[in-house]
Amino acid sequence: MKQFLSFVIKESKHILRDKRTMLILFGMPVVMMLLFGFAISTDVKNVRMVVVTSQMDYRTQAAVETLAQSEYFTITQTVSTPQEAERLIRRQKADMSLIPYPSPKSEEGGHIRWQMMVDGSDPNMAQQWTNYAQGVLTNMQSSIINTKLLYNPQMRSAYNFVPAIMGMLLMLICAMMTSISIVREKEKGTMEVLLVSPIRPLMVIIAKAVPYLVLAFGILITILLMSRYVLEVPLQGSLFWILAISTLYILLALSLGLLISNIAQTQLVALLLSAMVLLMPVVMLSGMMFPVESMPTVLQWVAAIVPPRYYIEAMRKLMIMGVGIDEVMKEVVILAIMTILLLTIALKKFNQRLA
Repeated sequence: MKQFLSFVIKESKHILRDKRTMLILFGMPVVMMLLFGFAISTDVKNVRMVVVTSQMDYRTQAAVETLAQSEYFTITQTVSTPQEAERLIRRQKADMSLIPYPSPKSEEGGHIRWQMMVDGSDPNMAQQWTNYAQGVLTNMQSSIINTKLLYNPQMRSAYNFVPAIMGMLLMLICAMMTSISIVREKEKGTMEVLLVSPIRPLMVIIAKAVPYLVLAFGILITILLMSRYVLEVPLQGSLFWILAISTLYILLALSLGLLISNIAQTQLVALLLSAMVLLMPVVMLSGMMFPVESMPTVLQWVAAIVPPRYYIEAMRKLMIMGVGIDEVMKEVVILAIMTILLLTIALKKFNQRLA
């Protein structure tokens, strides 16, 4: 045990001595949390709207004022014809226009017909702008529809991004840094020296992984504190289960890093493998940016073997919805099976290389 601790201390000193690595390890989570929390946002705010005033009455005027008072829309101009409104949208002076067509019975409480012209160059945002405007206008009609949004009543994108950032960062940092650390020893020729030392080869690998396990917990705590006190994302579920499932996920990432280190012979190859195997699948197929259910069937099959998908789903349920552990048992079982499978393959390949 004394020798094992000596290896752990040696690897920890090596990590702490590299200031650039430490800056990346702890700077990346902070920067990404700030970017996804504030800069990269899908929240609907300050949409530039133009109103056509050729057929305005008191009810349409009230509806327009309601839109202007909301945080979602900003009435930038009023024009007299739809053609003028379309020209403003084409010139990127507005995002959408609102054209009211009061019915003859509008004075007696009848419905008002609306036409919206929307800049559809970004179809996702165009759909959101339309939905928000329709929601405001519907409540101005004689038939009022009340909608109750569960778990995220403010519809803030940070609620969606925080669990996704956790899944991406923990996977990238644990797997990438572990694989590069082991491959660096192989490149320098010091791995053979370590393996012929009195300590067992498996304990050498575990000792190299332990500091990254501790760092991963530090990064996890940093993300949770920033999400709670900077982005104001509530932690509705049990903190114990959030940490427990995160521990399982970190072990999975370390196992994947060990497997990559067995395949790669240089640090550059390990970095490229980590980027190709981890970065693109995590961003595109984990449900971080796009719903898996909306993908083609073939991509859904591929997404089924991407570990961050299940961790992100579990964290969204625990952190945002506040469910119990029984509601995320499916994701936990899948992550556990993946961890055992990856660790078994990695250790088998490692033993074969020693033989």
